[in-house]
Amino acid sequence: MTTPPTGPGGRHRAAESADHEEVSAERFRSAFRGHPGGVSVITADAGAGPVALTATSVASVSVEPPALTFSVSEQSSSAPTLREADTVVVHLLAADQLDLAELGATSGIDRFADTSIWRRLPTGEPYFPAARTWVRGRITARLDVGDPRSSSVLVVEALEISGDDRGEAAALVYHDRVWHRLGSHSRIAG
Repeated sequence: MTTPPTGPGGRHRAAESADHEEVSAERFRSAFRGHPGGVSVITADAGAGPVALTATSVASVSVEPPALTFSVSEQSSSAPTLREADTVVVHLLAADQLDLAELGATSGIDRFADTSIWRRLPTGEPYFPAARTWVRGRITARLDVGDPRSSSVLVVEALEISGDDRGEAAALVYHDRVWHRLGSHSRIAG
């Protein structure tokens, strides 16, 4: 009798199914379109001017120390700055801040042209004061993913947090290429 192959941690790897579908880029994208993500805007300035991008990949990874992670595509105009920056500001958006999400998601514009909607922190980072909550953090790790490098995963240690972190405002969520409001009206249990 043979033992099934094991993966990390000694877990058995599932046998490959004869009817499995190859994981193409389009199939992978399609699978994640059905997986909702909270919407954030990430800002940074490595010395050549501020950048901003909208992301649905932000996730907390640790509370001791407080840390989060997000990914950025190398196709993003913000990628070069995020490779050079030491710190970032991650803005967790409420549903009524769709304008900020759209700003960070729009290509080919100066996202900081309207000086009435952003400021700099005393430490120098650009930020949007209207965001429900923002977290200033130091980038502690970068992991390049893909061949050739097509994306980077960044780990950020939280240094400062400000805003409504109690979650009272309806959250902005992106699902199947559409913006959604997540609030008490969408609760199904609890």
